[in-house]
Amino acid sequence: MASSKKLTSDEVNALIDGLGDDSDATVVGGSDGSVEVRPFSFGSDDLSLLGDYYALRMINERFCRFARSVFLPMLRVQPRISSFPPEVKTFDEYSADSENFMSLTTSRMEELRGSSLLVVAPAFISLLTNSYYGGTAVRSLRRPVGEFTATEQRVIEIVTEGLINSMQMAWRDLTAVSFTVQGHEENMQFASFVDNSETVIVCTFLVQLPGSEPATFDIIYPLQTLKPIASLLRSRVQSEFIDDDLSWRQKLERAILNIPLTVTAELAKPKVSLRNLIRLQSGDTFPIQIADGVKVLVEGKDIFKAELGQVGPQAALHLNERIKSKDSE
Repeated sequence: MASSKKLTSDEVNALIDGLGDDSDATVVGGSDGSVEVRPFSFGSDDLSLLGDYYALRMINERFCRFARSVFLPMLRVQPRISSFPPEVKTFDEYSADSENFMSLTTSRMEELRGSSLLVVAPAFISLLTNSYYGGTAVRSLRRPVGEFTATEQRVIEIVTEGLINSMQMAWRDLTAVSFTVQGHEENMQFASFVDNSETVIVCTFLVQLPGSEPATFDIIYPLQTLKPIASLLRSRVQSEFIDDDLSWRQKLERAILNIPLTVTAELAKPKVSLRNLIRLQSGDTFPIQIADGVKVLVEGKDIFKAELGQVGPQAALHLNERIKSKDSE
């Protein structure tokens, strides 16, 4: 008969009495008498608790936007990339749920003194290779198990480099992290990442393609690597400063510089009475006095002083100086 794992009433009472006693306890052992025991609060050192991973979820969402530009040149379509909530599990549990033949790229995160692992399914690598070299991405994600070809390995290098750069940009608002590729494996058993019993954080990303089955790839962080920045991962404030969005600034500058403006050259501003103006007829000569220089107006505002001249058969203005406005003084 199998033994029962239930606690007896005496054991339950002893456990409740022990949890309710907050006083320091000593146990007798060894030749020197007693050994001091520190009080321990259950859950105080639970490494699986890093808050709600709010900052990490924001990093993953930002990474999704950057990763689209990595797959766009290969797929020739704009893929939809979304992220799943981070999962905490042991590396042994993750390996048991994954296939043995995968694309495994280990990167060093020097600032955090740890590593990360990029896991891509071979079927997705095959689809990217087929589309990158002129094929179509509209097909089923099926691939026979075997080694990656030289062409597929080249595609893996391109994808890995692009995704690493995207991760660095996604992390920079929280903390500056650089990713350096250390090695590549194709078998989960040979990936020298962490021990099987260590806890890892798995970030899964879904790539949706039109007319094809969705594909996934994972980025794995050891929990010990992210533990020093646990307070930042729990924080909802991503950064104390805002980086300039160069692409937005360039688009805004380009739009501003393309605004059409009306430029007017003012030769003179004569004054005439209404009586003389009424008597004017076609063919009459209207005398004016041209002052020194010509005013150049932009949208009705004095901007330059110029001289009237000629370039070839066309009249032209030679700009002498810029007129200072009262606002600039």
